[in-house]
Amino acid sequence: MTDRTYNIVRGIVLLAIALSFFGWVLIRCLKRSGEPRKLLLKWVITVPVMWFLVAVVAPMALQGGIYTRICLPLTAGCAIALTILWRHSIAELAAKPFTMLYDGGSQDWIPKPGYSIAQSRQKKGQYLEAIAEIRRQLERLPTDVEGQMLLAKIQAQDLKDLPAAELTIESLCAQPGHAPQIIMSALYAMADWHLQVAQDRAAAERALQKVITLFPETEFALSAAHRIAHLSSPAMLLASQEEKKFIVPEGVKNLGLLRDHEHLKPAEPNPEQVAGECVKHLEQHPLDMEAREKLAVIYADHYGRLDLAAGELEEMITHPHQPGRLVVHWLNLLADLQIRHGANYEAVRETLQRIVDRAPDGAAAELARHRLALLKLEMKPKDKSQAVRLGSYEQNIGLKRGLRGR
Repeated sequence: MTDRTYNIVRGIVLLAIALSFFGWVLIRCLKRSGEPRKLLLKWVITVPVMWFLVAVVAPMALQGGIYTRICLPLTAGCAIALTILWRHSIAELAAKPFTMLYDGGSQDWIPKPGYSIAQSRQKKGQYLEAIAEIRRQLERLPTDVEGQMLLAKIQAQDLKDLPAAELTIESLCAQPGHAPQIIMSALYAMADWHLQVAQDRAAAERALQKVITLFPETEFALSAAHRIAHLSSPAMLLASQEEKKFIVPEGVKNLGLLRDHEHLKPAEPNPEQVAGECVKHLEQHPLDMEAREKLAVIYADHYGRLDLAAGELEEMITHPHQPGRLVVHWLNLLADLQIRHGANYEAVRETLQRIVDRAPDGAAAELARHRLALLKLEMKPKDKSQAVRLGSYEQNIGLKRGLRGR
């Protein structure tokens, strides 16, 4: 390649780059302008004027002499014309540092659909018209979460069309870019509609099971499994739809004259019965942490089996993807049970130290350090003698077999 050819190619490439940059700037300015036609007209006038100054006036000025006197009025005239043409843009550029404090500057406007008309029609009972308005808004932004959830809500609660609502929720879940929390909330809402509208526990469970399928081995899956464990039974769902009758019992007469009020206290649930129910429930729903925590407290406080209680709590603490706040709660509960049931200082200290080791800079760690500093004082009142009742050994032997089958 000769030098002449190289220079020609180099000039063409530079010209293409310059034209591309100029075109990009022009298109961006037109998009950001409130009056693109006016701006384009200004550019059409400005380009010939600038060409006249560069190609005609500048060479004349370089020649000097009489040409300089001619160039001065020509330059002044062009400058005045450009100033008149661009005066508003120049003023806006000068005021921009101050106006952006109030209007947000030149940030791109993010379009957002409005559903006030649809909500108004929904309140008037015009459900089909409301759906038509929502769909019109969703044509602009088909992935808008608010519009899709409002559409599904009208279909499920107002029109009682659960299949249509389920299709809307499935479409939302299939769209890319949505956060897991949004998908989880949508499926939770679908499960609630299955329970409220059709009393269909199986369909609600299927909706919650999708959360576990989409986000396996995550905090969302644990939350969905816990919710499945607490779904109402079919009998309870039917009873909830019946007309509720509130019967106010007659109060105790002459309450102030009674010497003993013990018989007025509500009867406490039988711990053995509650423990049995928790065990049966956990056989079907092993991820129900609420039932497992209740069982652990009964093991420790009623049966005096701190080892079984610690086992239940450890199963929850060591389970992956548990929320940190719950793990801290269970570690503190384990320390409480250890103190109540005579564990030594080192065992309790080790339990609280685990909170500190999880997140040394967190608020929970700071509270655990404070509790560690006062741990000996907290354990001092717990020095009562641990009297072993006759027959407790036999009771404890049957406990694990009868309650857990371990």
